[in-house]
Amino acid sequence: MQPLPTVYMDLVVHHEAEVLSIVFRGYNTLLYQKLRQVLRATWSQSQRMWYLPYSLENSAYVLTVLSPYAFIDRHRLEVKEQKMRANMMSVALSIAEYEDLARFKRWLETHRYSGTTVITYCKLIEFFLKYVQKRNITAITTRSIAQFNYEFIVAPQKSISYQNQAINAIKQYLLFKEIPVNVKDIERPRKEKKLPTVLSMDEVKRIIEATSSIKHRALLSLIYSGGFRISEVLNLKLSDIDSDRMLIHVRNAKGKKDRYTILSQRALLLLREYFAIYQPKIYLFEGNTGGQYSSRAAQTVLQTSAAHAKIRKSISLHTLRHSFATHLLEHGTDLRYIQDLLGHSSPKTTMIYTHVSDTSVQNIRNPLDMM
Repeated sequence: MQPLPTVYMDLVVHHEAEVLSIVFRGYNTLLYQKLRQVLRATWSQSQRMWYLPYSLENSAYVLTVLSPYAFIDRHRLEVKEQKMRANMMSVALSIAEYEDLARFKRWLETHRYSGTTVITYCKLIEFFLKYVQKRNITAITTRSIAQFNYEFIVAPQKSISYQNQAINAIKQYLLFKEIPVNVKDIERPRKEKKLPTVLSMDEVKRIIEATSSIKHRALLSLIYSGGFRISEVLNLKLSDIDSDRMLIHVRNAKGKKDRYTILSQRALLLLREYFAIYQPKIYLFEGNTGGQYSSRAAQTVLQTSAAHAKIRKSISLHTLRHSFATHLLEHGTDLRYIQDLLGHSSPKTTMIYTHVSDTSVQNIRNPLDMM
């Protein structure tokens, strides 16, 4: 069996334009066929190369078409593409464009987008506008958005959530600018169906017991026992703890909704002990100099305690929320109540915990054990 020929891909300038060069030694009928009939490539007699107009889209297409028939050497090309992406951030927008971005930020705020979403959308639009400038695009079209989506999100293999955020940001910017472009034509990625990481009750107990500071122990206990998102627990104020009814009032949570979640008796005892020592003024959990406790510090607390508890799983504070929901389900709590406690708009979101609950799985008898 003969070895596959090597095809070298590169980005070069030919006739004052950036082109994708495709070079291989000798004559290969199959490659010649694919280049001519499928890729519609042009042969340059002077440069002794096949070429196509350069785009990341064409770059990926060549790889798809030729890789079954040749070894593709893209080293030079990939180095240049990485530099291109890096150079994109060095493009400077005009004062008018930055003023426009500031107005877009205020527009998002008036539409009640969360602070995090506003920052993310503005950064993405700034990057998109730099792309438009770098590519000398005079008018934003479905084609230019699709090209940006491919070159700087799909090709660099950004996450699915990042890709959806980018499309949503551009969609809102088009609405803000009243530009009549339909972004529905841009294909969105399919959502990954990943199951959340869940800790066992013993693992949660080990983490809490490995936490030496009473403040940090109260924080982790509350996140787990109330099924909190990190932003929700950090926004809690002293008045939100209702020890008479054993409830916690979660205000202005995701989707701008209030809800109540349950207050654990053990968590309440920890909170009282913590309060007596630290005496927070406004927020339930505050930094050393006052003000709201930071989410980064809270994440560090969890990682430190998990390491001391010898937990090998890759976890975050949100894992405590997933674990709370799963443990409730495993102990017979109705899914509708879990949905309310978590603040989910749709029962479909809560249904994911039926896939990570091990109660029903444990009742299945393994066929190997039946032999």
